[in-house]
Amino acid sequence: MAAGDFELTVDELRVVARYAVESAQEVLPVFEEAVPADPRPRAAVEAAWEFVNGARRSRLQRVTSLDAHRAAKEAGTEAARLAARAAGDAAAAAYLHPIAKATQVGHILRAAAAAARVAELLAGDDHEAGDQSIEESRRRATPVLVDVLSRYPAAPQVKGRVAQLMSALDASLRTSR
Repeated sequence: MAAGDFELTVDELRVVARYAVESAQEVLPVFEEAVPADPRPRAAVEAAWEFVNGARRSRLQRVTSLDAHRAAKEAGTEAARLAARAAGDAAAAAYLHPIAKATQVGHILRAAAAAARVAELLAGDDHEAGDQSIEESRRRATPVLVDVLSRYPAAPQVKGRVAQLMSALDASLRTSR
């Protein structure tokens, strides 16, 4: 592992990637329904699962992550964009850096926050649906994931609903220790 502010093992990275890809996989159908001919987010989800299931992290995760984020920029709806971003974030989770910066929290929690926002959008912009999704994500978090998260500063306070959802998830996970 590269030098950083603390240790971060490959096994811990796999836990983080699993958490992210579980969220991304939930909302992948939203993207695929909106843009059925674009395989990039699915490729990112598959690359994340390869890493989670024991493959070495490789160029595959980096490339598919970037491709999924490009697909997000081209998607026609907010829900489809967020679903593609979640897929890209899942593949990128294999490369979480062991540096104590709040921006790194996004690599751990942004896919779950994006999935929560997708839930809101699918429910007619109902914030209760997002809150429920965040609660489900909190329950799905393992002690290892919470331990990794606790090595980082709290999620940055920025504008936007996805950021608000990520901050809420971050706070709830940190208080569950």
